[in-house]
Amino acid sequence: MHFETKVLHTGNEIDPNTGAASVPIYQASTFHQFSIDQPGPYDYARSGNPTRHALEQAIATLEEGTHGFAFASGMAAISTVLFLFSQGDHLLVSQDVYGGTYRVLSEVLPRLGITTDFVDTADVEKVKAAIQHRTRGLLIETPSNPLLKVSPLPELIDLAKQHQILTIVDNTFLTPYLQRPLSLDADIVVHSATKFIAGHSDVVAGLVVTANEELGERIGFLQNALGSILGVQDCWLVMRGLKTLQTRLKVSSETAGKLAEWLSQQREVKSVYYTGLSSHPGHQQQLRQADGHGAVLSFDLGSGNRVRELLSRVRLPIVAVSLGAVESILSYPALMSHAAMPAEVREQHGITDGLLRLSVGLEHFEDLRDDLKQAMEVSNTIQVGQ
Repeated sequence: MHFETKVLHTGNEIDPNTGAASVPIYQASTFHQFSIDQPGPYDYARSGNPTRHALEQAIATLEEGTHGFAFASGMAAISTVLFLFSQGDHLLVSQDVYGGTYRVLSEVLPRLGITTDFVDTADVEKVKAAIQHRTRGLLIETPSNPLLKVSPLPELIDLAKQHQILTIVDNTFLTPYLQRPLSLDADIVVHSATKFIAGHSDVVAGLVVTANEELGERIGFLQNALGSILGVQDCWLVMRGLKTLQTRLKVSSETAGKLAEWLSQQREVKSVYYTGLSSHPGHQQQLRQADGHGAVLSFDLGSGNRVRELLSRVRLPIVAVSLGAVESILSYPALMSHAAMPAEVREQHGITDGLLRLSVGLEHFEDLRDDLKQAMEVSNTIQVGQ
């Protein structure tokens, strides 16, 4: 089936008991066992719940994996995956990875004897040079957050398999609508479902999908052992959002492409980062491994002062952390998504004080363009006057 049909028909769209067109919210913490010798599929909600199971089956189907898992947040999801590794293991991770992920890798895992090197995963040779005899995992964000670097998944996955390294891909920016890493032979896919999958700024959630039974059993064990599960009402909200994923992301991506082209022509803008631009160094690779460019772009105004002036004057995008919602969201990575990253590391990775990240929503292109235009014009006038 085509994705827009598949997202509505994952096998859980009709309640088998009542015929309801929406999976019920099973607000239960425990389940009666009609036979203690032959227990039912559910016993305690931390281990499994029908509502959560429906969401987990849906994301596994869309990502073309064997098992899906729903967590209390994107960080809960990725942290649980990182518990696959043990003392003495070494990880390679995309350089401009999300700040929350950087914090866990740099401040939490070292206490467990797990070390990490951050490498430019857009360059296969740099990844190859960074592999150690202890390297057990390769965590890739592509496109990366917030500089939209494109990592060549087929080549990196092949390299990892040669060295028996587990490949984990954060697919938050593109979702299974535009990119399916498991079909390229990755081992695990992670999502902050708070973003495009839920899509309405009303739920915090994380999802994991595995490529095979063995990994599915290991993640299932960790999910049950650690207990950072997604509540059933939030599961229902994510499933509701998932139904319109294709429609929302298609519109937002089209608008993002137009805005990126327009921003690249503005004298107030120093740089624009969007894989849909033919000038983007990862443009051709993105076309090879994905079905689109997504709805997130970043642009650099050259200074923190100009950023603050623009943020004080925009009227349509909300200024906030997060992304992937029906409304456009402007974020300031230096003080928001990457605040956990030391300033010198941010600068080294190109996350400057002038950088803004824009997650494009469902507003009309011309309205967003005109709003950004008036905000930049005022900002530029004040800057020149100073």
